[in-house]
Order: sequence, then structure tokens, then C-alpha cells
Amino acid sequence: MSPAVRLAGRLALRLTELVLLLVALSLLLFGLLRLAGDPALALAGADADPETIARVRAAWGLDQPLAAQLTRFVARTLALDFGPSITSGRSAIAVVMDALPATLGLAVLAILLSVAIGVPLGAWIGQTPERAPQRLAMETVVLIQGIPGFVVALLLIQLFAVGLGLLPMIGQSGPESWLLPVVSAALFLCPKLVRLIAGNVAAARGADWVRTARACGASEGEILRRHILPNALIGAIALVGAQFAFLAGGLLVIETLFAWPGIGRLLLQSTLTLDYPVIQAATVVITLLVALVNAATDALVALVDPRLRRPAAA
Repeated sequence: MSPAVRLAGRLALRLTELVLLLVALSLLLFGLLRLAGDPALALAGADADPETIARVRAAWGLDQPLAAQLTRFVARTLALDFGPSITSGRSAIAVVMDALPATLGLAVLAILLSVAIGVPLGAWIGQTPERAPQRLAMETVVLIQGIPGFVVALLLIQLFAVGLGLLPMIGQSGPESWLLPVVSAALFLCPKLVRLIAGNVAAARGADWVRTARACGASEGEILRRHILPNALIGAIALVGAQFAFLAGGLLVIETLFAWPGIGRLLLQSTLTLDYPVIQAATVVITLLVALVNAATDALVALVDPRLRRPAAA
């Protein structure tokens, strides 16, 4: 079987999993919304009269049998049709898509910054982990990893926004307003990446293929660049993809602290105002985003890892 066919099969499997995930998510959302109470009351408002509630129930199909409501709910979720937002009257999916670029930009920049710092720092630590500077650097990385993300964000706000007045504290007002949120998000992933790269590089130093490269006259820098790092980066790619789901959840806190106009802050505001259509749309979009990143990570690992590119034995 050729590598292209194998890659296409993996992508088809991921697509099937994505559809099944959406169906499962719609069933979960349907159950949670019903457990929270009568959706018609939330849609119509707490002070609505019985006639208004009845009209809302009929307009949203809430007067139909439960099985019919469930089928309709799943179909609309698969079609990304969640109806209008209760607070703004606009399409719920349109409201979420307006907030998507801010969240995507924050996540992508945080990942790029984490990789730009984590890969060279991890490689430097992993080459000679027994030396004092490397041990101190690793202890610092472990310390940072143990600090909750919201505490790091608050410390950065206190130092650079309140104390020094160098950077804006809230909102998206210009290029400089991205710095504190991006750094706060990057510090969530970077320590894990440093530890992974350092561990992989340190473990590879005594491998047979590294000793063979040394015996052939290759320099330590060449061995690191051409042999050790490419193998270490396979695990790093998988880590970034796996941590994206946790990063998406962490962005909710960061976006709230910095009043960032992204999906995380929108989801929190919609929960407080009981804007059910926007809650559903935001939940589904975040889930789709995480699933697509995982699928892309799987495909990238399959392309990079020579063991996965090797044709299967007959």
C-alpha cells in the first residue's frame, strides 16, 4: 500500500470520527439543555407571559415529541444551524465566527512562540543536562509549569501593564495589545515542550546511530541538527496537537482576563446571559477546531515520521 493511500485512509477515518463526534456532542448538548430546565423559558425571558412562551415553544419546535426534537436538534447541529442569538438577534454561528479570528490568532501565535523558545531551549538542555546551567534552566521550566495560567497572566498584567505601563491591559487595540495574551498562552505549552525536547535529545545522545555518526566524523552540531532534532520533533508535533485542546480551554481564562474578543470570552458571556444558541454554536466550533487540529497533527506526523511512511509489508 502506497504512503499516499495510507494517508488518505487516515484522513477518511478522521473525517468519520469527526461526524460521529458531532452527533455525540449534539446528543450531549440536547440532554444538558433539557436538564437545565425548559429552553422556552430561557428563550422567551423570565418575565414572558404564557402566550409568548407558547409561541416560542412552537417556533423552536419545543412542542413536538421529544424524539422529533432530538432528531431536529442533531440535524441542525450537523448543518451548523443554531438559530438566532437571544441577546443580539443575529445568527448564532455568525456571532461565533466573528470571534473566531481573535481566538485563532492568539492560539497560533502562542504555539509559534512556544516552538521558537521551547525547541532550542530543550535542545540546549538535552545536550548536556548534567551541567549546572542546564539543571538550573530545567528547574526554572518545571517551576513555571507548576504555576496556574491565570496567575501567570495576572503577574504579567501587574508588571508590564500596571507597574511599568508599557503595554495595554485589556482589549485588542493594536499590535502591542497581543503581547501579554500571547505570552500568557505560550507559557502554558512551552514548559511541556521544553521538557519533551530535552528528554528526547538526552535519550538520543547514547543511541547507536548517534555513536555511528560520531565515528564517521560528524560534528556534535551536525548530529544534533541532522539526526537528533528531526526525531525529537516528531514527538513535539504530537504534543502540540494533543495540547491544543487544553490550550483552547485555557484561552477562555486568558481572554476573560484580557477582555479579548475571542470565542472563550464570548462563551462565558453567553453562559451568563443564558444565550443558548451562541453557547451551542461556540461549543461545536471549539470542538470542530480541536478535532481538525488533531487530524492535521496526525497527518503531519504521518508525513514526517519515516516509520509511518514506510510501505506495509505484503
